[in-house]
Amino acid sequence: MIENISPNSSASNVERIQLVSVLGSTGSVGANTLDVISRNLDRYRVFGLAANTRVDLMLPQIQSFHPQFAVMSDASAAQQLREQLSHLGHTGTEVLCGDEGLEFIASHQDVDTVMAAIVGSVGLASTMAAVESGKKVLLANKESLVMAGHLLMEAVDRSGATILPIDSEHNAVFQCMPHNFRQGLEVNGVRKILLTGSGGPFRQTERELLASVTPDQACAHPNWDMGRKISVDSATMMNKGLEFIEACWFFDASPDQVEIVIHPQSVIHSMVEYLDGSVLAQLGNPDMRTPIAHCLAYPDRIDSGVARLDIIATARLDFEAPDLERFPCLRLADEAVRAGGIAMAVLNAANEIAVNAFLEQRIRFIDIPVIIEKVLDSRPSIEPESLSLVKEADQQARRVATEYIQAI
Repeated sequence: MIENISPNSSASNVERIQLVSVLGSTGSVGANTLDVISRNLDRYRVFGLAANTRVDLMLPQIQSFHPQFAVMSDASAAQQLREQLSHLGHTGTEVLCGDEGLEFIASHQDVDTVMAAIVGSVGLASTMAAVESGKKVLLANKESLVMAGHLLMEAVDRSGATILPIDSEHNAVFQCMPHNFRQGLEVNGVRKILLTGSGGPFRQTERELLASVTPDQACAHPNWDMGRKISVDSATMMNKGLEFIEACWFFDASPDQVEIVIHPQSVIHSMVEYLDGSVLAQLGNPDMRTPIAHCLAYPDRIDSGVARLDIIATARLDFEAPDLERFPCLRLADEAVRAGGIAMAVLNAANEIAVNAFLEQRIRFIDIPVIIEKVLDSRPSIEPESLSLVKEADQQARRVATEYIQAI
């Protein structure tokens, strides 16, 4: 079950202020979430904030939103935050640390909504904790579905949680889908999901030049302002590959029902094609506050702060097929989802290790898909029956990827 909120409910049914925990609050999605909340304080309050180690960014967020809890990833960062809050005389926020702190603010009985925006596999456990507690989960951490889609969606059904997509593409698809799409795409007249992608900074770069790409060049996305890891994923188009997998889980679609379309302007965020020939599209300026506001208020609509789309100034919308030779990560993602089992978790783990090595300039840009493919070929695909098996496969894939990188 994707969501449990009736599409016929109205703003008049809002009886109290909703309490929100933002996991990954200092990242781009987390910061945008807080911006949307700040525009709608009559509807939302921040219960908990969580970040990695950026005390300098967490501190002003606490001062602005006064959460009951703040979580840092390690004890030293947490202690530094406590000392700075004490120095400022701010005593209303309790500082926690580590995975236990994350899961605490994700599953606390007072929390209504959890923004799961921690990048990478480290966000899986807290996302699962929120789902198992029956929360409304706004999922920006695509790795949770990529690594453990079967287990996560089973937990949604079991707990009665609501899970809504924050990725602009999946949010666009969700907005274009019939409300009862969970009963099956074909019975609802859906022929295909069309996931759009800008093509990233190297869509038209000469292939022989890709070997000398620098991390800064890979992180210079033409349309979106994102963190460095996600920016590199966009440059390799692995981000679109992960979204391909995510779409299969979110919408219970087969790989053949999902198609990737390159759309450089990033104005059409995705489309749904119907059996009668209709194609529904969701358009908007490339600003993450749109899907964040949509999911926060669903099924209502609230102010997001996003500028209106000037369709006349946009002037043109271009589309093209993805170049699988230029972007082999798309092929690898397709192969992983068709293989099933732990292949998707292995793909994600190998990618995280390879991207980190590239950002540290230990491998070349073009080595990223090579490392991923080697790791995929070395790991047998088995069906993970528990979260612990997923984590074990993840760690094994990271070790193998690290070994290959060291051998380069």
